[in-house]
Amino acid sequence: MRANVNQLMQGQLGEWLESQSAMRAAAKEKAASRWTWGAALLMPVLAFLWFGPDGLGSFRTFISIGAAIGVGVWGYQPIAEAKKQIKVGINSAIAASLGVSYAHEVEPGAEFESAKRYGLLPSYDRSGFEDRWHGALEGHGFNLYEAHLEERRGSGKNRRWVTVFRGVIIQMAFGRPFRSTTLLQRAGKHKKWLGLGSAKDSVSFDGHQLDFVDQVHPDFDEVFALYSDDQVEARVLVHPSYLEHLLRLESAFGAKELRALFTGGEVILAVEGKDMFESGTMDAKQDRVRAEETAEQFAALAGLALAINQTERGRAIGAAQMPQAPDSRALHGEEIGAPVVARPAGGFGCKGI
Repeated sequence: MRANVNQLMQGQLGEWLESQSAMRAAAKEKAASRWTWGAALLMPVLAFLWFGPDGLGSFRTFISIGAAIGVGVWGYQPIAEAKKQIKVGINSAIAASLGVSYAHEVEPGAEFESAKRYGLLPSYDRSGFEDRWHGALEGHGFNLYEAHLEERRGSGKNRRWVTVFRGVIIQMAFGRPFRSTTLLQRAGKHKKWLGLGSAKDSVSFDGHQLDFVDQVHPDFDEVFALYSDDQVEARVLVHPSYLEHLLRLESAFGAKELRALFTGGEVILAVEGKDMFESGTMDAKQDRVRAEETAEQFAALAGLALAINQTERGRAIGAAQMPQAPDSRALHGEEIGAPVVARPAGGFGCKGI
């Protein structure tokens, strides 16, 4: 499931992007004007701070840095708004060509609360969400969006925001009916004796106990741990051939941190990675490259969501096509498949897929 970017660029998307030249130029001009005026107003203020009465002491440094950052952010706003406009236009066109929908703004729902409750996501103090893709993939309803979670650490002057998760949340209707809650985690996350013993017999999330589901597959227990509130249904859901599929899936997609929650007839995935879907740019020459990159990223994530799903009879939907799965580099936010103009790496380093 990959958008034909060449066809899009030769059609309405290409025409629309050409019409945005004036908007881009105006945004650059407005930003330059703001920076110029900001610097002109800031210089006498800084001169007074540094060469005037010595009553502020070391606070002069903090005031100067804060003022400079403020001017920089104020000046950059027109460029940020222009990039967002281009990004929404490109991503919406890619989504429409695939029969799904795109929205820049996101309001997380019950799927995010479930991901938090059952440990798919770490604790955090600040959150941000964007880039929602939703609709149906091969007849299965899905919802996919980016999440950026940060935690406040340190004390005093060393207080800082640290990213604890950056990636996507994927919610998808599961093809096979089930009633239980089953958690697929990394082996070793829940261990006895301060992490030195074997897997815990059970784990509890807000009073909901999930028991360890022992599997006969030796390789599976080295990679994954399975917990459920229904041992029988969990073994039916994660059956022997599906175990083999999950192990192949991890290798095919480079899924070093693959974890999933099966609940309420849906599968919820938390996929760590870099900042994705950033197709907006001020350089029109990079439009095609950014569109290709975004199309590849969505294709990889859609492929992953389909690959972990099952048919009503329990067959993995992506089993037949998985060897041709999208390049796993796309899940890391890496650019592939087209010549790329060098640019600074965006987002935060990825810890998994």
